[in-house]
Amino acid sequence: MSTAAAHRTHDDHTHSHGEGCGHVAVPHGDHVDYVHDGHLHKPHDGHIDECVTSGHTTHVDHDHQHGEGCGHVAVPHEDHIDYVHDGHHHAKHEGHWDDH
Repeated sequence: MSTAAAHRTHDDHTHSHGEGCGHVAVPHGDHVDYVHDGHLHKPHDGHIDECVTSGHTTHVDHDHQHGEGCGHVAVPHEDHIDYVHDGHHHAKHEGHWDDH
């Protein structure tokens, strides 16, 4: 299950994300995202990227249903909610769960 992250820079972002910055830190694969204004920011090479995925990666054999009280952190992400699960994000999509 691999996800390909698109490199979409968040322009004019003067805030530095990191420990104590005031935004929720969410582990995501090999980095940490910061929840900011309904999307996820990822510090990268001296600037901030929008943490987005390209393509469609289904999480196969995912029988757990995410939602209120499921035990996983809910993270607003653009027009939907991701759930942090095993170091990656799950998003409901057309009757199954995607890896974000």
